[in-house]
Amino acid sequence: MGACCWSQQIPSPTSTSISKFVSDQPYLSMLDQQCTNMKDLRKIHAQLIKTGLVKDPIAASRVLAFCSTSPPVGDINYAYLVFTQIQNPNLFIWNTIIRGFSQSTTPQVAISLFIDMLLTSPVEPQRLTYPSVFKAYAHLGLAHYGAQLHGRVIKLGLEFDQFIRNTIIYMYANCGFLSEARRVFDEDMEFDLVAWNSMIIGLAKCGEIDESRELFDKMVSRNTISWNSMISGYVRNGKFKEALELFGEMQEQKIRPSEFTMVSLLNACTRLGAIRQGEWLHAFLRKNNFELNSIVVTAIIDMYCKCGCPVKALQVFESVPKKGLSCWNSMILGLATNGYENEAMELFSELESSNLKPDYVSFIGVLTACSHSGMVDNAKDYFRLMTEKYKIEPSIRHYSCMVDVLGRAGLLEEAEELVRRMPLNPDAIIWGSLLSACRKHGNVDLAKQAAKHIIELDKNESCSYVLMSNLYAASHQFEEAVEERLLMKEKKIEKEPGCSLIEVNGEIHEFVAGGRLHQKTREIYHLLNELGLHLQEMG
Repeated sequence: MGACCWSQQIPSPTSTSISKFVSDQPYLSMLDQQCTNMKDLRKIHAQLIKTGLVKDPIAASRVLAFCSTSPPVGDINYAYLVFTQIQNPNLFIWNTIIRGFSQSTTPQVAISLFIDMLLTSPVEPQRLTYPSVFKAYAHLGLAHYGAQLHGRVIKLGLEFDQFIRNTIIYMYANCGFLSEARRVFDEDMEFDLVAWNSMIIGLAKCGEIDESRELFDKMVSRNTISWNSMISGYVRNGKFKEALELFGEMQEQKIRPSEFTMVSLLNACTRLGAIRQGEWLHAFLRKNNFELNSIVVTAIIDMYCKCGCPVKALQVFESVPKKGLSCWNSMILGLATNGYENEAMELFSELESSNLKPDYVSFIGVLTACSHSGMVDNAKDYFRLMTEKYKIEPSIRHYSCMVDVLGRAGLLEEAEELVRRMPLNPDAIIWGSLLSACRKHGNVDLAKQAAKHIIELDKNESCSYVLMSNLYAASHQFEEAVEERLLMKEKKIEKEPGCSLIEVNGEIHEFVAGGRLHQKTREIYHLLNELGLHLQEMG
């Protein structure tokens, strides 16, 4: 029986009812109708063990099937304990435990069990065994090993079984083996929605977004997964406008998007700074009664914060009765980066008082608030709190925040000392923070050291040359400033031009530093010149 039959909200069985059911042996009905969680399952299982009925293969398989389902209903580790107590497991039991682990956080166990089945069991794998194993290889990114299993399937003449074929395509595509995936895909000319979706996802994941769209356009029919895969593929590849345009087509065809689609679209609005479209998506979610789970709410909060509307983000945050930790973290960081540093620290205190515990992301948020507000002592207190009370090992990002805090406050020697004694190897971001602080406070000697470390880590990094050139210029060392620019030119290092986006009447306008491709470039520069003249007149 499926897990859906077991998830009915029926009161937990009492010990009396257990005895009655077990004595009459209708345990199958009891598992199907009265077992709704692992607590119920353990009671029934204990009674089956006590009466010896657990040896019955049907009863054992039902217990195993229930606890092999995904959390929070099942418990795969308990499932394994049940499996080890079953003598001579049949094909159904093998398939159940392998499938359970293939969908768990430890899919490698599914592969180990499959190998045990081949080597130690008289039971031979059948067509329903292989898809779970291919999925396990896919989740582990081990398509080169999965290819050996593919060879076995071909020898057995099962390569055109639809379930097996689809999971082979999924494995190759998910692991970036696109030519192998395409070869299997092209072997069968019949349209299969699952196979096409797997190819679209795999191509987009590997950056072949145009080929992914070409395949999408050729589909005979599409489901929500097809649309979501294409939209999320566009977002993954930085084509945010295309993602929103495709959603428009989806709306025209009156196809209801999933929560995953909406999260991808909200992320697109976030990256574009498209606040009006983001607001429309938020209203669309409310109007169409979408489940505002933690992932969706976090995406909404993130969108409002990164589009410069932290007050609206806070309204969303406060309206949600049950907040996940990701919601708290997104709101704390959003307040910190929008000039509401005190509010961010207050919210962090509320998080500590809640039933949730701050994690490493929470501390990145509150340390960012300290950095932007120049609260050095507070930052040190939070850093100690993280390590001493919450036993969180500081990551490179936490150290980067601390270097930024000290650097902005002009405590350059202390910042350098922290970099020198930190247990992790400092990356270019940390040295870049120190270099920026040196530029701000005019410390040329320390800036040279930081720039040297950045170049050692990445010879093509332009920021060190640009910052050093600006620092020399600010210190009236113009020859050295020009020399830095000439070094960039000599080494053919180009600074990626700055880019900004603005939404006007629902339309996204993109501007690149020094660019003249916008259709109203002449009018824009003319207005800028006029503003410059006005500013000069005003002194």
